[in-house]
Amino acid sequence: MAEEWILENAHLRMCVSSLGGKVQSLFSRQYQAPVLYENPPAACFRCCHWPIASPATVLFFMGREIVLPRHHADEYFFLHGDGWLQRWDIIECGAEYCVLQLRRQHACGFDYLAQLRYQLLRNQLIAELTLTHYGEVPALYGCGFHPFSLSMNAARFSSESAVTGRKGRIIYLSTGRNLPDYANFSVAQFGEDRWLNVGYSGWGGRAKVSNDVMNITILSQTPWLMLFRMQGESFLCLEPQSHPVNAHNMDGQPGLRVLGAGEKLNFR
Repeated sequence: MAEEWILENAHLRMCVSSLGGKVQSLFSRQYQAPVLYENPPAACFRCCHWPIASPATVLFFMGREIVLPRHHADEYFFLHGDGWLQRWDIIECGAEYCVLQLRRQHACGFDYLAQLRYQLLRNQLIAELTLTHYGEVPALYGCGFHPFSLSMNAARFSSESAVTGRKGRIIYLSTGRNLPDYANFSVAQFGEDRWLNVGYSGWGGRAKVSNDVMNITILSQTPWLMLFRMQGESFLCLEPQSHPVNAHNMDGQPGLRVLGAGEKLNFR
């Protein structure tokens, strides 16, 4: 059974689960309403490793072939690593914060210790992920968070962003003039009730979701943001990440970090 811990202050009440190190729920005392989409799988989880965003099971790095782990549930499940499927250990816990830890080793070369800190600060949730590589051979890492924000009824979303493009079902970034109206959130709007998976670069690090109850702001020091929506569903997933989609196939592998033994990657 997964363990759960409650963090709370005068503004927020949060439940954290050891399964996946996820935020199970986040509730606003002021508005007497959930801040994040509440669903048994997770309100928020984090990803590490190599976000691929296009189906792949074999990658090439520093002249080596890397065969990614497989899983019975999904041939391409390693898209977000597997930390969100594992049980995390709690190493610190207070009334308003906790620190979770996960140690993982894979034959393909990902060998790391991840520490995840959640802290409630007044009406804010601060999430910070620190990853330390322990393998003798360097490995390439990226990080990100997947908060599912409310998108009920007339909710509006706006984001400071720059450019976009698309390839298949994934939308990449190239020129802002290519943005269809339903994916252009430079001005707050609901958009359309349709499947949407958009990557924004040149992001200003701030996104807002507003509905009839509250305004939610997401801040992250990265120029890359993913947006995911499913037709007919009541959530909007905003995913700040350290790198653009498919970065491992781009010149210079923007945003990804090569870590040697003992080196760290931090993301918040």
